[in-house]
Amino acid sequence: MSTASNSSFRPPAKAKPAVSAAPIAENRRARYDYFIEERHEAGIVLEGWEVKSIRAGQVQLTDGYVMIKGGEMYLIGCRINPLRNASTHISPLADRIKKLLLKGEDIRRLIGKIEQKGFTLVPLNLHFKGSYVKVEIGLAKGKAEHDKRNTEKKRDWEKEKGQLMRHASKSKT
Repeated sequence: MSTASNSSFRPPAKAKPAVSAAPIAENRRARYDYFIEERHEAGIVLEGWEVKSIRAGQVQLTDGYVMIKGGEMYLIGCRINPLRNASTHISPLADRIKKLLLKGEDIRRLIGKIEQKGFTLVPLNLHFKGSYVKVEIGLAKGKAEHDKRNTEKKRDWEKEKGQLMRHASKSKT
């Protein structure tokens, strides 16, 4: 008996470890002020002291927005507060403009979309992907005042509904 070897058989590939994409900083105000149409993940060019400050949680995205100039994207208004023990040979700027890294075809497509009336790019969150810091940006359209009121009503109703459900489950036991 001869055994035929199946040369096309390959052992299953090892699963890659799950990447921790837990947000370091979130821009909750963006979800309140805008309808988020699309989301994109972009790399961000940082200095060493900025990465250390981000790891320490010294970052704020609330006033941030994304600007496109010369075919490149920049994050403006993202505040990274320097640590007290930052190196003495640098002068850290908390409000430095940071370059975003995205594929050229994606940038061109986003340029076409933000030229439409009412669209803008806002940072949604900052997170680690492996050892890299990534920013999630959203193509957003502004909400009118009545839309914001509806959002508040919906959020309040969800909160009240959760309280009622918890109260009902406690009374049954």
